[in-house]
Amino acid sequence: MSISIEMARKVLEACKQRARELRSPVSIAIVDAGGHLVLFERMMAPYGFATGDISIAKAHTAVMFNQSTDDVAQWGGAIPGFASSLTSMTNGKFIMAAGGWPLRVNGVTVGGVGISGGNAPGRDDEIARAALGAMEAIAPAVKAAPANMPQPQPFYASPSESTAPYSQSLYAQGPLYPPDNGKNGNPVANPVSAREREYNSNPGQYREKSADQPSATTRDNNSYQSSNYSSASPPEVDHPGDQA
Repeated sequence: MSISIEMARKVLEACKQRARELRSPVSIAIVDAGGHLVLFERMMAPYGFATGDISIAKAHTAVMFNQSTDDVAQWGGAIPGFASSLTSMTNGKFIMAAGGWPLRVNGVTVGGVGISGGNAPGRDDEIARAALGAMEAIAPAVKAAPANMPQPQPFYASPSESTAPYSQSLYAQGPLYPPDNGKNGNPVANPVSAREREYNSNPGQYREKSADQPSATTRDNNSYQSSNYSSASPPEVDHPGDQA
């Protein structure tokens, strides 16, 4: 995202207005996010031609380091050969002097502004700051998401359907497909035995009967064991070896 020509014109007018208030005609340069010149005006014509190149260098430097040129001068001055190296690498579009600021929209750098020619110390930086106020006024506002987003609700044909299927517990509900005893071709449900019906009707009585009276299977096993193992000696069996 880069600054538009409409934004650049408003920034230019804000800087010119501040320069008129201070009675300090200056050169104003506005570049895009790539450091390319978008708009330029020299208020002190026909003299002060050197301020034009200086203002462009300030705007380019502010975009290059994404900070004011005054801050760049503070830490860049402690690095030997830093200024000369950057000046030659950028073909003269680097300078360490106050008066250049990056232009941002919602925290994103979209361009830069450079001011040169102020008739008093700190005058260039003061005029450049007018561009920052203009950007805050014309920057599009970011739409904030609502705090509580509405959650989609399930659709029911009638209000009673929303709770009707869950009015009972899961295991208390009836079968999904009731048995039709083979009338409609569906499988016949397993019939309930008499013992299950008796248990379902009175579980306590069923347990008492089961404890007092042995089941049919238990009686059969007891009779089989008594008939086969009642005698102490095993039954006589003829072996071929006994006749030899």
